[in-house]
Amino acid sequence: MVANRIAVASTFWARFRGLMGRRALGPGEGLFLADNSIHMFFMRFAIDAVFVQGNDAGDGWTVVGLRAALRPWRGLVMPVRGAAAVFELEAGTIARTGLAVGDRLALETAEPRPA
Repeated sequence: MVANRIAVASTFWARFRGLMGRRALGPGEGLFLADNSIHMFFMRFAIDAVFVQGNDAGDGWTVVGLRAALRPWRGLVMPVRGAAAVFELEAGTIARTGLAVGDRLALETAEPRPA
């Protein structure tokens, strides 16, 4: 498991805002953006970015690019050719999990917690 709490930025404004304004990502947290480029403007912390192609409807996502420890306030991150989306994850996730280009990822909906 790469992360256990992934928020999905599904609207234009959610994608635009991304992680700006947050102080950090906790262990297992991340953001999924249906976009092939990101920026680090107004970010307060480093992140790992996992660029993927494909879809989560059946076959899942294939990793096509990895950018580890992107530093805050470093501007635009160049788009990754062939990427359709990106997972923004806590810095160190790529190293911790051993993610590599060609790996497959899937989003799974969490089961509701009992009341």
